[in-house]
Amino acid sequence: MIEINKRKYSFPKILTLGFLLVIASGTLLLLLPCATVSGAQTSFMTAFFTSTSATCVTGLTLVNTATHWTGFGQAVIALLMEVGGLGFMTFAVMMSLMIRRRVRMSTRLLTQEALNLDHLSQLSVVYLIIKLSLLIQLVGSVFLFFDFYPRYGLGRGLWLSIFHAISAFCNAGFDLFGNSMENYLNDPYMICVLAVLIVAGSMGFLVWKDLLNYHKYHHLSLHTQLALRTGAVIFLISFLVYLLTERNLVQLSGQISGPQRLLNTVFMAITPRTAGLITFPYTKLSAAGISVTIILMFIGGTPGSTAGGVKTTTIGLLATQSIATLRGQRDTNFAHRRFTQENINRALTLFFVALFIVLLAILLLVLTQQLPAHDSLAYVTFEVLAAFGTTGISLGITQSLNLFGQLVIMVLMFIGRVGIYTVMFSIFNSQPKVKSYRYPEESVLIG
Repeated sequence: MIEINKRKYSFPKILTLGFLLVIASGTLLLLLPCATVSGAQTSFMTAFFTSTSATCVTGLTLVNTATHWTGFGQAVIALLMEVGGLGFMTFAVMMSLMIRRRVRMSTRLLTQEALNLDHLSQLSVVYLIIKLSLLIQLVGSVFLFFDFYPRYGLGRGLWLSIFHAISAFCNAGFDLFGNSMENYLNDPYMICVLAVLIVAGSMGFLVWKDLLNYHKYHHLSLHTQLALRTGAVIFLISFLVYLLTERNLVQLSGQISGPQRLLNTVFMAITPRTAGLITFPYTKLSAAGISVTIILMFIGGTPGSTAGGVKTTTIGLLATQSIATLRGQRDTNFAHRRFTQENINRALTLFFVALFIVLLAILLLVLTQQLPAHDSLAYVTFEVLAAFGTTGISLGITQSLNLFGQLVIMVLMFIGRVGIYTVMFSIFNSQPKVKSYRYPEESVLIG
C-alpha cells in the first residue's frame, strides 16, 4: 500500500491509474493541431481511442494511421506503444537510473506488481528489459532499414524502420501503410525480420533472462519451461491447422510460390497471438481459419511480455491440470516440479473471468451495434478477441461502431494490457483477509 495525501492506494489501483494517466496524456497530444494532417479533423473520441489502442499495444484504429496523423502524431503513437509495451513502471525505473537516483521501495514494489514478479529479487529483470528491448528494437530498425531505404529513401525509410520495429517488438499492430504489411507478402526478408521482432517481444522478459543466463546456471525456471513448451505446441498446432485450412492462400494472395506460402503461414501462426501485423486481409480467411485465429487471440503471449490474452502459461497449466485429473493423479506435475494449488486456482479464476468478460462484451455489441447481415456473430467475436488479446487484427467493423461500441472495445483493450487481476483488484479494492476459521469440506457432483 502507498499513502498519497493520507489516502491509501493499493498497488493494482496505482498501476491502473498510471496507465489511465498515460492514455490521457496521449489523448491530449493527439488533439493538438500539429498531430493531424492539414484538411483533416480529429475528434476527442478518435484521439482517445487511438491513445488507448497505442498504450494498450493493440492496433485497432478509427482512422488510417498513415494518412490521418502527421509525423508528430505518428511519433506520439510510437512513444505510447513503447511506454505501453514495456510498462510505464519500467520507464520510471529507467528515469531514476538516468538521473542516478536510488529506486525507492514503493517504486520497486510497483514494478514487481506490474511485471508479475514473485519477489523483489527478480527486479534485476528490469535492467534487462531496458537494455534488451532497446537493443532488439535498434537492431530490428537497422535490418528493416536495409529493406525500406531502397524503396523510400533515407528520411522516410529511417522513420518507417523505427516505427515498425517498435510496433512489431511491442506487438502493437500499428502500421504506416494503411493495409498493414500486405505490400510485403512476397518479401521473405521483411516477413522474417518482423516475425523475429514479434516473437522477441511476446516471449516475456523473465524467459529472456533465463535463456541469457543459461550458460551460467544450466537451469531454466519452471515458468520458462512451461512458457516455451506451451508456446511451441500452440505454434506447431496453429501452423499445421492454417496449412490445412488455408489452401486457397495462393489464389487469394495472387502469385505466391510454395516456400513463400509456408513462410506466410508461419507468420500467420505467430501474429494472431498478439502482434496484429498481417500480410493479407483476414476477411478472406476460411471459417476454420477465423476460428483458429479467435482461439489464438484469446490465448495471447507469455506473462511479463508485451502480449495480451490469458497467456500461454495459464493455458499450459490448465491443460496439465486437466490431463492429471483425467489420469486420476492427485498432483499436477511438470518438468519434475509440482504446481502449487494457488497457481492452479489463479489460472482457473483468470480463465473464467476472461471468458465471462469476452462473452459479456460480445452480448453488449450484438445488442447495440449495426452489424453485417452475414456472419455478424463471427465479426463481433473476432473484434472482441482482437481487443481483449491486444492483437489489433480486424475484420473491418471497428470504424463502424457507435460510441458505446467504441467504449466497449477500449475497455477490453485496457483490461487485456493492464491485466485482469490488476484491473479487478483496483476496482474491488481487494485485500486478502486471513480468517481464523474454515468451513467443513463437502463435495458436489461435477460433470
